[in-house]
Amino acid sequence: MVDVSGKDTTHRTARAYGEIYVNQEVMKAITQHTSKKGDVLQVARIAGIMATKRTSELIPLCHPLFLTKAQVDFEIDEKALCIKAICLTKTTGQTGVEMEALTGVSTALLTIYDMCKALDRGMQITNIHLLEKMGGKSGHYVARENERRGKE
Repeated sequence: MVDVSGKDTTHRTARAYGEIYVNQEVMKAITQHTSKKGDVLQVARIAGIMATKRTSELIPLCHPLFLTKAQVDFEIDEKALCIKAICLTKTTGQTGVEMEALTGVSTALLTIYDMCKALDRGMQITNIHLLEKMGGKSGHYVARENERRGKE
């Protein structure tokens, strides 16, 4: 791992984003809470939060952090058959929380896939990226639309 002992302890925040595209049957099961496995978004939210806390166990050389906040929110776009996820993480420490936010949003989306795969194996998880990070030596970063790969 990188030695962060010389870094200042600062408040650090990160937000990550991702999407999952589903079919009409999955969208109906999610919005009407009829999935056989339970409330899909509530389970996915808890899975995402749990994943943020275990990031250092999943990503080699990632520092274990004491998170002060982990939150996963969803936005449903029924017309586009898309569920958008945003994960917010916070800590006060010597290294950032970007990996925790990215792990949280990825795990939340993977959980949606797992809970709904019987209805649609063709779901697509896409557009996972860091939206914003604050704190630390590098300061405030906000993703610009043209920085994201795969966007027209």
